[in-house]
Amino acid sequence: MKINAYLEITMKIDAPNRPAAAKIYTDYRAPFLKTIEGALTKDLLIRDEDVQVLHGFDSVEHAQAYLTSEMFRNDVFIGLKPLWSADPDVKIYSVA
Repeated sequence: MKINAYLEITMKIDAPNRPAAAKIYTDYRAPFLKTIEGALTKDLLIRDEDVQVLHGFDSVEHAQAYLTSEMFRNDVFIGLKPLWSADPDVKIYSVA
């Protein structure tokens, strides 16, 4: 399948909390790819300023739906929230 949309979640996470954030990414990467409708890729990007998770989807609708999924709301969000030093920036892009 072709990636037609990206969900980008950028988080301010202080260096001491980054290993815990990376563990959440690792723990949920495979289940995300196997169970979330339209999910095609998931990558963790790290910079000095922030941490970003870039999700590839087959449609904008599936990217939007993930944000209200049980996995995101009850597992990923709850696990990451205590690690943030600011609210995350969430964007959805369609591929031209």
